[in-house]
Amino acid sequence: MKTLEDHYFKALESSVLASGVIMRIYQTSFLKNFKSDGSPVTEADTASAEVIVKNLETIGIPIICEEDPKHSYDERKNWRDVWLVDPLDGTKEFIRRNGEFAVNIALVRDGKPLFGLIASPVNQTILFGGAGHGAFITDFSDLNNPDKWKKLSASEINSPVVLASSRTPYRGREVELIEAIKAKDAIDYVKKGSALKFFDLAEGTADVYPRFAPTMEWDIAAGQAILESLEGVVLNVETGQPLTYNKESLLNPHFIAKTKGFINFFDE
Repeated sequence: MKTLEDHYFKALESSVLASGVIMRIYQTSFLKNFKSDGSPVTEADTASAEVIVKNLETIGIPIICEEDPKHSYDERKNWRDVWLVDPLDGTKEFIRRNGEFAVNIALVRDGKPLFGLIASPVNQTILFGGAGHGAFITDFSDLNNPDKWKKLSASEINSPVVLASSRTPYRGREVELIEAIKAKDAIDYVKKGSALKFFDLAEGTADVYPRFAPTMEWDIAAGQAILESLEGVVLNVETGQPLTYNKESLLNPHFIAKTKGFINFFDE
């Protein structure tokens, strides 16, 4: 009987295979189109999705993949376990050729992320982790050699505090958070696309990632699993509770991702 660890490793292998496909297309004059919601999609998105879904389907756990047809909530609500897959997170960055894109895969149980991985096809590194397992970073070439995996630990807060964000201008509640941090400490910034920001949070080079703009479940579930394994949190800004997944709407609420060091920052 296959164990959860076997499933996790299958997901890791899938992300490496998909990254290879993505990078081959990245070196070409690839085609791009637009979805009905106006967001871009390329042949790399669909090719990566095909690789990952084909590999994960052998496990027998249902899959919610950004580029695949969606199951109805009447069907999904009965799933205890589900994979959430973003085969190419950061398609706009892929099109801009700035390297800031990723492959995200998470295993969710009863709405909570058990395990997540974020692979960087350009850097050929994977960040992964989950409840009871800790968090690790490894090169693609060392995936089959756990002795070479870098084990991460919960980090203390930086000074100046480091805020991670996308490349869009700060506004609204982000500005309010920045001003609140500035009232206690100096602040630095890390700006990059996609879930690669979770590398900074997990490695302790960033402390907080606020997101007051739309994201989907497959964008964040992997990062939440990893951050929680390092005593961090990803909280709904309205309720103060952790994000949950496989909801009727796959749209995330606005959230703030915090490292262990940042959690008590305003209480010190």
